[in-house]
Amino acid sequence: MLAYQTEILYTTILLTIMVIGLLLTKRAIRRFGFIKSIEVNRRKIILNLVYLFTYIIVISILAIIWGVDHKQFVVFISSVLAVLGVGFFAQWSILSNLTASIILFFSHPVRIGHRIRILDKDFNLTGKVKDITGFYFFMITDNGQDITLPNSYVIQKGIQILKKDEEPGDLSFIPPVTNENETTS
Repeated sequence: MLAYQTEILYTTILLTIMVIGLLLTKRAIRRFGFIKSIEVNRRKIILNLVYLFTYIIVISILAIIWGVDHKQFVVFISSVLAVLGVGFFAQWSILSNLTASIILFFSHPVRIGHRIRILDKDFNLTGKVKDITGFYFFMITDNGQDITLPNSYVIQKGIQILKKDEEPGDLSFIPPVTNENETTS
């Protein structure tokens, strides 16, 4: 029993840090989502991705703590990453859509329920945002069509957030430009 005492101690410390870290992260994502009025399902997607990356890191550290041979561990990780790399390269849209989902979650002003216009020269897409998932952006156009777009497409195109009664071409919401150097008489 004494032979594994330090490994058990380090494992206990690591798992305690992981649990506390995940609880704090979950709380921070919930708070951020509440402040930014982000849909619960979108918060769950981001939280699941955080859990996945945390578990991968913790398993790697546990392998080091318990003395798994570094050469064998590196070969194993390299093999897994090679298989994942080939899979993601074959389906690069999966990885780009997940990344776009994270960007939409943290830094994009579009929210569920907003009336938007996607600025694309080929398509005139104006409507209401219905849902944003890990891979897709759902909207209902003004003429009632259900449109599903990949998140990476939404990130690549410009989006105009419209007021509820505003027409897509109406630019009256843009404030006039004033020159700060001008003096008023």
